[in-house]
Amino acid sequence: MGKKILLEKEHIEGIRYFDTYRKNGGYAAADKAFKMSAADVVEEVKKSGLRGRGGAGFPTGMKWSFLAKPEGVPRYLVCNADESEPGTFKDRYLMEFLPHLLIEGLLISSYALGSERTYIYIRGEYAWIEDILDEAIAEANRAGYLGQNILGSGFNCQIYVQRGAGAYICGEETALLESLEGKRGNPRIKPPFPAIKGLWDCPTVVNNVETLAAVVPIILMGGEAYSKIGLGKSTGTKLISACGNINKQGVYEIDMTISVEEFIYSDEYCGGIPNGKKLKACIPGGSSVPILPANLTLKTAKGEARMMTYESLADGGFPTGSMMGSGGFIVLDEDQCVVRHTLSLARFYRHESCGQCSPCREGTGWMEKILHNIEYGKGEMKDIDLLWDIQSKIEGNTICPLGDAAAWPVAAAIRHFRDEFEWHVLNPEEALKRNFGLAHYADPIEVAVG
Repeated sequence: MGKKILLEKEHIEGIRYFDTYRKNGGYAAADKAFKMSAADVVEEVKKSGLRGRGGAGFPTGMKWSFLAKPEGVPRYLVCNADESEPGTFKDRYLMEFLPHLLIEGLLISSYALGSERTYIYIRGEYAWIEDILDEAIAEANRAGYLGQNILGSGFNCQIYVQRGAGAYICGEETALLESLEGKRGNPRIKPPFPAIKGLWDCPTVVNNVETLAAVVPIILMGGEAYSKIGLGKSTGTKLISACGNINKQGVYEIDMTISVEEFIYSDEYCGGIPNGKKLKACIPGGSSVPILPANLTLKTAKGEARMMTYESLADGGFPTGSMMGSGGFIVLDEDQCVVRHTLSLARFYRHESCGQCSPCREGTGWMEKILHNIEYGKGEMKDIDLLWDIQSKIEGNTICPLGDAAAWPVAAAIRHFRDEFEWHVLNPEEALKRNFGLAHYADPIEVAVG
């Protein structure tokens, strides 16, 4: 069995509540951290090699070290719990079943960063989890792990939960901060970065749920010991949300020493593909990362086994690699239609674009219209090249990464499955029957070509 650190106690009945969590070693890391200096806590996180688990994979300790510390100005820690990436649900699992693990991680991180007011910005649809977190925070307050003079240290800290309104764009850290301030969730232009001017123009660190929860085992075992788990720069364990055409969908904790093939086919993890069907493609890190065909899912362009690490999943960069991203692992079997799935993703990103940047606002809608026509029997060969041109003009030309997130799935789908797009154009009736059981064309959406 793979090594479990974050989910080690998930099976314990009542672990969601403070008393059970405490009896099973909970808050021991906080006890240890408060006997250390704040700087020493930051140093342990640096030693661990922990990388952000929300998608970017940036070294957490380095990010913390960037936090400005001007005199007389408050500093803030914000937990990004706006888990809206399609295919990703591991943060929800942590918050729902191990809320005190997150609270303890937030407490230690707040102490290290000097944040006396810490916020959890939670996805709007996670209403029941907001109640769970509020209850856990109240328990921690009663036990003296939040509030005034925590553990006699002189450090004060309170945690607040703020529910979003269901906007994917608020997963981007500066849009999240705008929303937390009560404004429309539009991303900010950077610089200045949140570490200098973040929440209410004060120095702010924004970290993902899993990232902050990982601080607990890092302090317990020490950063150096944590860094020895995993492979290379992919240290520690990683939670993976596995879904799609697999026998065992769910959240898995891996130590990043296994191959993608083992993760898909072993009984310990996904358990293979139902009905003995073949693997067609995989989206390894949530809907915004490039899709990989079966051959590049299991092996790198060099012919080496592709591993479940940040480096191996990205090996060779685009077009032969993808990304770990948020860990939303989506498997597609041989019967799945890539064009149809790409249309679904394009519709999502068009809907979630904040509209602030013209390339994203106009480009996402344009791509959706073209993909709709191809999928519903009204596409032309020139539409495929037009799609390629549009996505290339979105990528890298927007304030935040949502433009890239919309462009990459389209680019990768065309790059690896162009023959499937062409088949849709040449065989519209067969495509409709295969995907929808329809024998007629849908009304086309007018697309300007000029």
